[in-house]
Amino acid sequence: MTPLVDVMLVLLIIFLITTPVITDTVKLKLPAERNQIYKTKPENITVSISKDGDVYWNGGMKPLPGGTEGLFDKLKVEAVKVPQPEVHIRGDQNVRYEFVGKTILTAQRAGITKVGFVIEPPPRN
Repeated sequence: MTPLVDVMLVLLIIFLITTPVITDTVKLKLPAERNQIYKTKPENITVSISKDGDVYWNGGMKPLPGGTEGLFDKLKVEAVKVPQPEVHIRGDQNVRYEFVGKTILTAQRAGITKVGFVIEPPPRN
């Protein structure tokens, strides 16, 4: 019985010593959270999506008629401008991803190269 306890104690010590070595073998620099100030340029386009999937143009109060096809028509006009404006998508927290995906696809089809998402920054402590 004593040799078994000795062997188990040695194994326990070996595992305690080697575990930190195993977890620290890869040195990584993880990204830090940063909060960039959102500056709205007048040429940027804001597309808002409500939780029901309605699409709003530049903070308008009425949804675009025709949904994504109406958005496509407006974005196609904006895509030929030089410099091309950025499209900022503001989606409701409870919107289905399907509507956000369709909006991104519509922007790509229209020829928009810069699409970004606007989110609420984390609270400050």
